[in-house]
Amino acid sequence: MISIRSKNVLLVAPDTFPVELLSDSQQLRHISTVASIFPTIHELKPNLIILDHEYVIKDIERILRRISSNTAYNKIKVCCYKNTEHTKTDALLKALGVDHIFYQEDFNKATQGKNSSSMLSSILDTSIVHLLAKAVH
Repeated sequence: MISIRSKNVLLVAPDTFPVELLSDSQQLRHISTVASIFPTIHELKPNLIILDHEYVIKDIERILRRISSNTAYNKIKVCCYKNTEHTKTDALLKALGVDHIFYQEDFNKATQGKNSSSMLSSILDTSIVHLLAKAVH
């Protein structure tokens, strides 16, 4: 069981990502098909969307532009997971509406027992960081 501060979370990542259902009041939905992102958003009404950048790299600009241009999605926070930092790509993602970007090194720090950054802790509980770190390895 994992604990997330957002009530409904949508995770867009490969099928190999381990996912568990949360308590009755919280739900984490894992999808691995880019085409099912928006139908799932309408069904789940998530507070937070986590995108695996490497997995959705071909469609990420289209996805982010659609989320940022639709007023029905204005309360949804968007996070993006990336393997490495890249200044130009990160700036583009921020401009397209990504609220937080976290990197592989953030998860490595969390698995080594160090405090996760304030950016991650403001959105995710440490248990989800550990879950994401396990999936990366």
